[in-house]
Amino acid sequence: MHSSNFTIPARNIRSSRRIRPAGLLSTAVTAVRWLERKISERRNYNALMELSDAQLKDVGLSRGQTESDVHVYSRY
Repeated sequence: MHSSNFTIPARNIRSSRRIRPAGLLSTAVTAVRWLERKISERRNYNALMELSDAQLKDVGLSRGQTESDVHVYSRY
């Protein structure tokens, strides 16, 4: 009978050091980006709501469109 020779990958061996700090950092960065995007969307929405009906018509929108969440608004 012959014995099977195999190696255990290093990732399966438990280590005394933590492995997840990069995952926590990635999660924090994702959360900050999401928050920045929501703040930007809110700022754009508020800017549109300050426009008069005539100004909205100039950019091709109506008051009803600005109050719906269907459209995505962004200023550059």
